[in-house]
Amino acid sequence: MESIELLISYLSKSSLVTIIVLAWLSLYFVISFTILFSRYNGLNRWIKREKQSLEAILLGNKLENTDSVLKKCPQSNLSKERLEVFISLAQTNSTSGLTALAIIASTSPFIGLFGTVISILETFAALGQGGGAASLSVIAPAISEALVATGCGIFVAIPAYSFNLLIKRKAYELISLIQRETNLLLSSK
Repeated sequence: MESIELLISYLSKSSLVTIIVLAWLSLYFVISFTILFSRYNGLNRWIKREKQSLEAILLGNKLENTDSVLKKCPQSNLSKERLEVFISLAQTNSTSGLTALAIIASTSPFIGLFGTVISILETFAALGQGGGAASLSVIAPAISEALVATGCGIFVAIPAYSFNLLIKRKAYELISLIQRETNLLLSSK
């Protein structure tokens, strides 16, 4: 309860720019986790299907009888070029969301820094208008509050960057499986 009161107190003292920066970073945080959960779970299910398809092809089943993304390619017309198109489409689908995570990871610290700079400028402007001598006991709390935005920016960037790498790795695993299926199909042709 005390932390909520502290947050409300902080926001009531903050400028509109700081509130916008914190809201923006909060939105980025939610988007990052949404992309992670949706893409990671989807890729895990897709990898499972492709593993089962690879095993079925190894056992001699026809491509049409599998749940592979490659089954849309007619077996009567299999060629390396056609299969590469399917691999390319799978790669595009499996890496969706990575651009958003990269943008969030790279811009969050700058957005936080922007909020900090604006807060520090406002603090110094208020101190300058006061006309009195500014002591460390007056400046330190204001600077401390201003640094919250930078901390929030870094706090958002770290998971976004990590999630980007996790999804990139899952996409790599998936494309490797599909590539193995392709190689197997072409070798048995």
